[in-house]
Amino acid sequence: MADQAPRPAREFVVEADGGSRGNPGPAGYGAVVLDPVTGEALVEAAEYLGVVTNNVAEYRGLLAGLRAAAELDPDAAVHVRMDSKLVVEQMSGRWKIKHPDMKPLAAEAARVFPPGRVTYEWIPRASNKHADRLANEAMDAGARGEAWSPFDSTAELDAAAADRAAPAGRTAGSRRTGAASAVAPAGTGGGDGGEPAPDGGGAAAGERLARAGRGRVEAASPGAGTRAALGTPGTDAPATGAPAIGTPATGAPGPGVAAETSGEADVRAAKVVASPGWGPPDMGAPATFVLLRHGETPLTPQKRFSGSGGSDPSLSPVGREQAERVAESLARRGTIEAVVASPLARTRETAGIVAARLGLEVAVEEGLRETDFGAWEGLTFGEVRERHPADLDAWLASPDAEPTGGGESFAATGTRIAATRDKLVAAYAGRTVLLVSHVTPIKTFVRLALGAPPESLFRMELSAASLSAVAYYADGGASVRLFNETSHLR
Repeated sequence: MADQAPRPAREFVVEADGGSRGNPGPAGYGAVVLDPVTGEALVEAAEYLGVVTNNVAEYRGLLAGLRAAAELDPDAAVHVRMDSKLVVEQMSGRWKIKHPDMKPLAAEAARVFPPGRVTYEWIPRASNKHADRLANEAMDAGARGEAWSPFDSTAELDAAAADRAAPAGRTAGSRRTGAASAVAPAGTGGGDGGEPAPDGGGAAAGERLARAGRGRVEAASPGAGTRAALGTPGTDAPATGAPAIGTPATGAPGPGVAAETSGEADVRAAKVVASPGWGPPDMGAPATFVLLRHGETPLTPQKRFSGSGGSDPSLSPVGREQAERVAESLARRGTIEAVVASPLARTRETAGIVAARLGLEVAVEEGLRETDFGAWEGLTFGEVRERHPADLDAWLASPDAEPTGGGESFAATGTRIAATRDKLVAAYAGRTVLLVSHVTPIKTFVRLALGAPPESLFRMELSAASLSAVAYYADGGASVRLFNETSHLR
């Protein structure tokens, strides 16, 4: 008998994503294995990770997607599509992997398939919606103290609606199923398995899980909570009564979900298909602004008003050293994707030092400039009290009051920062951006995110070279993280 021809290798497309609400913050990943011809989803994977960085979550998504493909066929060829330029370039061998948290994950991902059997492609975030949505569903489930379930997925609802509206001649194979099993890395808990259902219906989903004999989903252990603190004294704009405020990022997934019988799977999958709009909203990855106050200037230790209308001082030697330390800290984190700075000299200099270490360019945004303190520029709080007592009292009493000589009120600063925030959120949706700015703009970002009243500006202290972060979500919500790791060197 003649030898049989070798079976052609199967091919899969893996789309993966990860996100962190705070970066680091409560995080999760999503991954889907697709048939490259039909676009059919063969396996979905998602998991809540606790508190990790965005890049770590992206690598965990890649690893889960590769493992899911290997379970379907360990001899397959895989084409990975991700919107993370960092992961794609590093796994393709064009960029070095320096971050200690990512090195072992990248090495593990490289071992799933033999060298040469996996290729990588960067795609825009808009083309990675399926994996992005799974990642957000996992984070939403973690926030509720639950494990992500494949039957909770809304990633296929849009596809199902499109199928119902498609012409009658459309083939069933172009539909994707939202009832495949979850796949999690070994040792972290999670289930695996499942085959595609040609019609995406509940009965087929039950048969699929019955044939696979699997369907277990468990929660991952939560990460440690993050520190929260708001600076120490040393601001350009003086403040009074400064209690520290903070909101530590937390996340606590609940106990594992027990395996379901095929009949239970049938019922739950049918609910997904039959109830358009069911499930959590598609929030998408947030725009995360890491807010960096510039390093010290000669005026900073003297606590003098230093706004947009003064001498525009440069950094002192201490300020430059602070900026270098911030640069090293952010380089270790490996999360910043862009740098935007106020047009003033001290912020552009700080941003330049950090951006050079990160290998990024600096964009200048006029809206990030400091408040104009009018005739108070260069004066201490005590000197203003002596020279302009009535104007100072009015300024402390009302956000609409302007500093002497036609400066900018805090109300006007708030309006400017709100407009700048909206502009930057639209420009950097789903990305982590370093904004190098000043005391009043950064406090205003935090105040607006918390919904705090204007007088809260006088209850915050913000050190030179300190960091804060605000994440903005598609529904208009925001989360705030406050920390102060690099500010004081003396």
